[in-house]
Amino acid sequence: MKSIYSAGLLMLAFLGMMPLLSRAQQQMSKDELIYLTPEWKGERFPDGRPKVPDDIITRMKDVSIEEAWATIGGSNFNYQIAEDWPIQINPDSVLCGRAFTTQFMPYRPDMWKQINDRGQKLGLKGQNVWGVDQLQKGDVYVADQFGLHKNGPTIGDRVATTIYAKTGNGIVYDGAIRDLEGLKEIGRFTSFVSSYTPSFHNPRGDMNTMIMGVETPIRIRQVTVMPGDVVLGKEGMVIFIPPHLAEKVVKASEKTRLEDMFAHIRVMEGKYNAGQMDAGWPADIRADYLAWLKASYDNKKMKLPVARTQVAEILAASAVNNVH
Repeated sequence: MKSIYSAGLLMLAFLGMMPLLSRAQQQMSKDELIYLTPEWKGERFPDGRPKVPDDIITRMKDVSIEEAWATIGGSNFNYQIAEDWPIQINPDSVLCGRAFTTQFMPYRPDMWKQINDRGQKLGLKGQNVWGVDQLQKGDVYVADQFGLHKNGPTIGDRVATTIYAKTGNGIVYDGAIRDLEGLKEIGRFTSFVSSYTPSFHNPRGDMNTMIMGVETPIRIRQVTVMPGDVVLGKEGMVIFIPPHLAEKVVKASEKTRLEDMFAHIRVMEGKYNAGQMDAGWPADIRADYLAWLKASYDNKKMKLPVARTQVAEILAASAVNNVH
């Protein structure tokens, strides 16, 4: 009985320290993160961050920026696209994963000391890696460093290698990086960055940043990014998809890709003209499309732009998206 009681006291002591640990890392509480993402009903990470399923993340890579924009814009999320990235690593590749956010702010000696002292008491090292140390497979490290250039980089080839080893992804970084050649050598480190400089973060005599938030809402361009947003970076821009809309975006995109394929084929055949395909489809064209989709699904040699599992679901629902 005594050992059980002691174990209980130890657990209570540990739980009592959890808010301290969170604050030491400048991290939003689990309750607050859940409160600010109320429309997400699925699985979450232990810290409360929404965990969009791996299957949706994988399928999201084939979604175009236009398709994603059409769906989330239709849900009144009108400021989710971040453009104008002077530095792009692997610009012909796709960046896709769950956002893990970090916020830096301009240096103030009084605040920096308090933040740093608290972190050191818990064994944390340099502030620039407090977020990096928590990354998991499938994350995208998204950092707001307020566009800082000179003496700003918190990421060079060593930190970037750590990020890639942990996540399998690159970064979205509103600030400067260093060791650009080394970052390009990592391979699949597809990234969107504001600038490049050979200088480094917080050199002696020019402390200029401090960490203010890990797993908190941050601003990237005109976008409010939440932990757990799905990051989709391609064609020179990044769109941040609220987690509760991720599956809707993917399914709408898959329907659109199949409908586009049908439209292209029928126009090339001369059966319909562009005006007919680019407008709402009447009943006879919808019936023609579903018949074509069924025949294409049954033809095992037919290469479709969507996995056959999803085609079967679309056929079962007999739904036509017809986004144009």
